This record gives sequence, structure tokens and C-alpha cells, in this order.
Amino acid sequence: MADDKIKSLLSEDRHYAPPRHGKDIARIRSRHEYDALCELARTDNDSFWAERARGLLHWFKPWEKVQNCDFNVPRVEWFTGAHLNASYNCVDRHIITDRRNKAALIWQGEREMEVRCYTYQMLYTDVCRVAAALNALQIKKGDRVALYMPMVPELAVAMLACARIGAVHMNIFTGYADGGVLSRIQDSGARVVITADAVMRGGEPKPLKANLDRILGQCPSVEKVLVVNRANIEVNMLKGRDIWWQDLLDDFTLDADFPCVSMEANDPLFILHTSGSTGRPTGVVHSTGGYLTYAAHTTQWVFDVKDTDVHWCTADCGWITGHTYMIYGPLSLGATTIMFEGTPTWPRPDRFWRIVEKFRVNMLYTAPTVVRSLMRQGVEWTNHYDLSSLRILGSVGEPMNPEAWMWYHTYIGKGQLPIVDTWWQTETGGVMLSPLPYASHITPGSVTKPLPGIEACIMNTDGKEEEAESGGNLVIKKPWPGLMKGVHNNPEKFKSYFSTFKNCYLSGDGAKVDDKGNFWILGRMDDAINVSGHRISTAEIESVLVSHPAVGEAGVVPIPHEIKGEAIYAYVALQDNIEWTEDLRKELRNHVRSQIGALASPEQIQFVDELPKTLSGKILRRLLRKIASGDLLENLGDITTLARPDVLPVIITDRSRLAAGQPEKLIPKT
Repeated sequence: MADDKIKSLLSEDRHYAPPRHGKDIARIRSRHEYDALCELARTDNDSFWAERARGLLHWFKPWEKVQNCDFNVPRVEWFTGAHLNASYNCVDRHIITDRRNKAALIWQGEREMEVRCYTYQMLYTDVCRVAAALNALQIKKGDRVALYMPMVPELAVAMLACARIGAVHMNIFTGYADGGVLSRIQDSGARVVITADAVMRGGEPKPLKANLDRILGQCPSVEKVLVVNRANIEVNMLKGRDIWWQDLLDDFTLDADFPCVSMEANDPLFILHTSGSTGRPTGVVHSTGGYLTYAAHTTQWVFDVKDTDVHWCTADCGWITGHTYMIYGPLSLGATTIMFEGTPTWPRPDRFWRIVEKFRVNMLYTAPTVVRSLMRQGVEWTNHYDLSSLRILGSVGEPMNPEAWMWYHTYIGKGQLPIVDTWWQTETGGVMLSPLPYASHITPGSVTKPLPGIEACIMNTDGKEEEAESGGNLVIKKPWPGLMKGVHNNPEKFKSYFSTFKNCYLSGDGAKVDDKGNFWILGRMDDAINVSGHRISTAEIESVLVSHPAVGEAGVVPIPHEIKGEAIYAYVALQDNIEWTEDLRKELRNHVRSQIGALASPEQIQFVDELPKTLSGKILRRLLRKIASGDLLENLGDITTLARPDVLPVIITDRSRLAAGQPEKLIPKT
């Protein structure tokens, strides 16, 4: 962790008080209320979470024990013995109230005139019919269903239908290529895959079903494939396996009031894969009771959601943010949630602001990458639209640099709206550190303090808590309901989150706390890269590069990027007698895209004769990271452990040539 990065954060001296307008009806109105809630959670943690769970959700059967957690085992169990159903909490209970004909889900397609609106009653009917259809296919409680789908309403319906019958859904981001999709289906053992003919991007359909067809021969667990007709393009349908979504639902014998299954609170709700440190995707498993409680809890407090609000989380449901803050959080509270199929800059960079005005959006939750991208397009795109419906702005996925924060605050919030800059992870289930919009004083770039019930601290490598102003490992010292219950088929990986520091969850992120108790996120401390808010394992990229027959070794590190936050820089040592050519560089980049997806495509690939290694053969990525960021030999620090220090000047010189737009050496390697 660079000292200059910490110093630059410490220099931030702008502070913003919470807004007065709306404070009198806010969920948490002051720092005094925040402190009181934190104290309650510290002194009687079980009562704190029990009260939240009772007030937010409908339970078929109460719990026998609020929590049965032990980080030393590790074991994570919440609301032991209780029964509930996530689909019932998100849909059924609202249709017996005045919310029955309220808008639950508003879908904006990529094309401007493509809009669909589902009331809670309409959503209930479709969810029941899909649940009945899955039941007719013999899908039962505990079976896995893979959802490889574009951002269309059928995706939300499929998630809730799976939850209704107790099937475990596993969403796959449509940006993943064959290798990324294959590994996730194989790891989950999905019996059914729900997909679409295509996903719309930039006005053109991009095939999905065809991608799936290439890999299903390697997925013996898959018995059926349901296909949504999104773009009306021709696809191959395998008789006996592939079924059109609409053909299945057109069976009017399906029960439009299909009953939900009573789930034990610790039964799994979904699996979501994050990038693993060994190259193998980590299948994070979230429970039904704990996760849903935490999703509702954080949605209500962080975004101060009211019954009349229109909530827009811009994330894809292939990521945890889309799960928690587009589907489960807002719908469990009976709010109106927006689902957007397109991108912020197509067909013009005013798309977000047009949607805010069109649907009178109250909460906008997006990524710093998006803010920085729109910031570059210029403020004039915002001037044509009425953004006065906005009440709260949010940021997610990576630290928001102060310059982007100020642009967001000034031009979108008109200098008046609170920004909830949030820190959390796939594994945590929901927001952990964040301002509370009407209770927190905010400094641009800081995620302020832990939410009530969350005990976070900074630890050094010796397991001692750091003093204020020092950087270190961000750890959580007490369990919380949103914490994952395990890692699918990989108990050793689950243990690794708790084995570094006694009685603590290790986030893998570096952070510091200032003298006011505010937290600042400094980036990953493990071998992962945060590209546009999405964590990608360096090991996964390296393993794909080495799988190419021309590659002998590879080392992958992050570099700063103006828009993405971090980008991928790859050092590649080729097999003997393979030439360093631009064509091969392009081929390797495409190889990574085809195996993992566009997100993992290296920003730069530098050919090297040899990677810097210790005498024991370990690649010193610390040095590679510094070189990629432009450091010179004298700034690399201790290099005494290197087996061959003479490789460093060559790598540094070649890196300078690449930065200047020149090739390293387009000759056979020596």
C-alpha cells in the first residue's frame, strides 16, 4: 500500500453536513440516533438483529436462536429454526395490501420506447406460473438453476420463481465468455439453464444461446434449457432439451397461485461466483433468512427508502449489487425498482438523466466508473433534464475519487443531495460501511463509518489494531446476517476468510481510519484487480494466458486507470523460439476475452524474456506492479531476494518503450 496514496487522501478537507430538507421524516435523523443504534448493537447484538428481522420480514415460524456463529470453526447461522420464503416476502405479502396494483418493477429496454411495468399483482402471477413450470420439470428444493440472461423482466421473475420453490439460482453475467460461463455451470451443478436468444448491446443483438450451445456438451448436469425470445434471432433448439420460455408459460394449466415452499432460514437462496485467488471461481452461498434480512435492512437505512420511492440501482443482476439493491432489497420493502437493459452512453450520453426524468427516480445507485465516464462527456448532457425528483445518490463497487464525487454532488445532486458512498462485497451480502444520508457528515472519498451492528477495524500483518492514520487490513470483528454461509463445494476457501486473524472476517481490502473515525478504502491487498468495480483474480487471468501454447509464464498486476479505477497489465514470457509480435499480442488479448470475458482483457501485454523471481521461483508481483505504474529501478525497494536482478532494467526499458507507443523488441526472443 503506497504511502503517497494515504497522504493524498489525508489532504482532503472538504466536508458536507447532512441535508435539512427531509430530515424530519428520515429513518435515522442524526448522529445521536446513529450512535444510540451502534451502542444497542454492541451491548445486545441479538436483540438488535431480532428487532430488525421481525420488523422487516414475514416469518412462517419464529427462530429458536438469533445467531449461531463462530468465526473459528467457521460457522455462520442466523435465525436458527425459523422458516420464511424470499419470494413470499418480495411479492405475496404485498398483494394483500394497498400495494397490490402499485408498480413493483419498471423495465426500460435498450430502445427508448421499450418499457414494461409490472405491478405487484402482475409480478406475483408471472412468478407463480414460472415456479409451476419449473416444478413441472421436476426442479425441487435445493436444485440449482443457472440464469444466463440479459437485463429483462424475465430475469427478475426467474430469480423469484426459483426462490419460491426453494431452488438455488446462480446468475451468470452475460459479459462472460465461454470459459467463465462453463466454470460457473460446472461448479454449481445446475440442472436447468435459463437464457435468451440474445442480449441487446448498442442497438444490435449479441448471441447468448449460441454461446451456451458451445459448452453444454461439457455440462452433464444440465437437463433442460429455457430460452427467452428477446431479439427474435434464429437459434438452434435441441429437441428434448431446449424449450422456449413462452411455450412453457402458455400452458394455461399452470397454477397462477402456485404455493411457496417454507424454507429454513439457513437454507441457501442463491450462489454467486466471485473471482477466486487460485483461478477457480468462488461460489459464494447466501442463506435465505440472514441475507434477506440484511438486504431489507440496508436498503431501508442506507437509502432511506419510503413506500412512495422509485429506486434505481443501475447494476446488472449478474453481480451481487443487482441481487441486493435491485431485486431483494427494494421488493421486500414494497418499493418500486427500475431495471435498465442498456448502457449509460447509448445512443447518447444522456441516457441516465432521461430515465431519471422519465420515471421520476428518487434514488440513483451507480458505480464510480459510470460517473467518471459521464463526467468526461461533459455537464451539458445533464442540462436538458429535470433531475429534481432525486433525493439520494449512491456509489458502489470501488472507492470514488474526490473529483468524481464533487462532479456527482455538484451537477447531479445540484450541491444539495447526500451521496452514500458504500463499501461492501459479494461475500458480505450488503452494505457494510456507508454514510447514512440524513445523519452523516461526509468527506468526499471516504465511506465514513460502519453501519450500526457492524464492527470494523484496521489490522496490521501481526494482527494488531492500527492507530488512526495508518493503513492496513480491513477486517470485521463480529458476524452480521448478510455474511455468506459458505463457499459451494469448497469449505477450505470459506475457512480462508477467517484464518488470517483470530475471530475476524478478512475482507482482502486495505483501508485506513482518520482521526474522526472515518474509513478510507485503499484497494485490494490480495491478488485481485478491481476493474470498473468488478473483482477479477490475477491468478485466473494468468492461468488463461499460460493455457495458450505460445506462453511459458505470465504475471498480471493492476495499474491505475482514469475511468475503470484499475486496469490489467500483463507480463508474458513466451515459449522458446516464439517471436514477439503485435499479432500475437492481439491473439493473447482475444484469448483472455474468449475464456473469461471483456472485463478481463488486459489493457497492456508486455513481452519479457524472464519474469523477476526469488531463488525459490516465486514471481515478485510487487516489483511488476511498481514497474507497470512507471517506477524506476531506484524506487523498487529491496531486490536482494531476486535470483536475477539483471532482468529488471530490461523490463523497465521495455515498459517505457510500450508507454511511448513503441514495441519492445519485435525479434525472436533470446
